[in-house]
Amino acid sequence: MLEVRKLSGGWGPTQVVEDVSFRVEQGETLALVGRNGVGKTTLLELLVGRARLRSGSIHLNGGDVALLPTHERARRGFGFVPQSREVFPSLTVAEHLEIAQRPGAWSVKGVVDLFPRLAERLKSHGDTLSGGEQQMLAIARALLGNPSALLMDEPFEGLAPIIVEHLVRSIRQIVANSSLALLLVEQRVDIALNLSHRCLVMDRGRIVHESVSAALAGDEAGVASLMGLGE
Repeated sequence: MLEVRKLSGGWGPTQVVEDVSFRVEQGETLALVGRNGVGKTTLLELLVGRARLRSGSIHLNGGDVALLPTHERARRGFGFVPQSREVFPSLTVAEHLEIAQRPGAWSVKGVVDLFPRLAERLKSHGDTLSGGEQQMLAIARALLGNPSALLMDEPFEGLAPIIVEHLVRSIRQIVANSSLALLLVEQRVDIALNLSHRCLVMDRGRIVHESVSAALAGDEAGVASLMGLGE
């Protein structure tokens, strides 16, 4: 579904990501973990075309999209939930959902059923939503593009535990009821491992370890060592 080969790039003259390769299969969740500043967000920005590509390829549904602009990558099947959510303050929830809709299995009704809170806030503007509501909207908006590969950048950051629990259940439901490939960047390693089939550990712009998530779950010392936290 999604295959990245020897990807390198960053911002301006600065190279942040170096020689990264991985695959995410249809129906699979792949977690990407690592310390702050090791290049996780930049990797996602490279995949969607917002950071500067230096070399490598990005294959989505069999075609290389590495040289396509961001909007064309979205049309080819990328969905993106950015860390900052990027909700439009002047648009209502209903307007966000309407402009995001593309043909496919996910509909406005489907995402509102997934996030009932959004049904109560359809007439509310983006800048009046809570952090949790904005995150629900960002995920719903990405799903309405009916992507084949969904990228999530720290979707639980700064949220109350009860909202995190709701979003974890929702993400499980998304994966269970669709055939998309999910790449999840998450600072909370316990949640990342719990939600994913496989896990990549990133350090200094490179993938330094790959494992079945279940093999790392519960081994806090081992995960810390892989992430370089024991240095």
